[in-house]
Amino acid sequence: MLIKFTLNGEPINIEAAAERRAVDLLREDLGLTGVKESCGSGECGACAVLFNGESRLSCLMMACQLEGAIITTVEGLACGEELHPLQDAFIQKGAVQCGYCTPGMLISAADLLRRNPKPTRPEIRTAISGNLCRCTGYQKIVDAVESAAENMEACTPAVFPEKAMGSQLK
Repeated sequence: MLIKFTLNGEPINIEAAAERRAVDLLREDLGLTGVKESCGSGECGACAVLFNGESRLSCLMMACQLEGAIITTVEGLACGEELHPLQDAFIQKGAVQCGYCTPGMLISAADLLRRNPKPTRPEIRTAISGNLCRCTGYQKIVDAVESAAENMEACTPAVFPEKAMGSQLK
């Protein structure tokens, strides 16, 4: 089936089997390796993408569900040539560890900050609770999200698709 959607601000038209998993389509067919597959069963959050601005697990989505959607992967978070405030804060706070969980953490945090620009630390912990990090604790990640919240005014429209697409998402 032909699937049409917006990916990181660009229109995509791609032939794919409707039952193909979205994570496979994004990684293998479109080369977006920032979308990680780990558990493949919706337990770890490594495959998270923004689906119409909300964090979703791409390993649990079928390719046909992408039809007409606005998808943002970690590759689409940057503000043009500059890192997204979340990406910069993760680096500044040393919240990247091995990096495998980082894309999913960034996507979950972007979703949180879209809905709640000034979250409390408990709210941050709740928002990233679906993302597993096996390297160490979550302190630096929470610190990074809190720090990024201070610099979110310059966010890219890809992160906040309702700003870019107007009323199309309502």
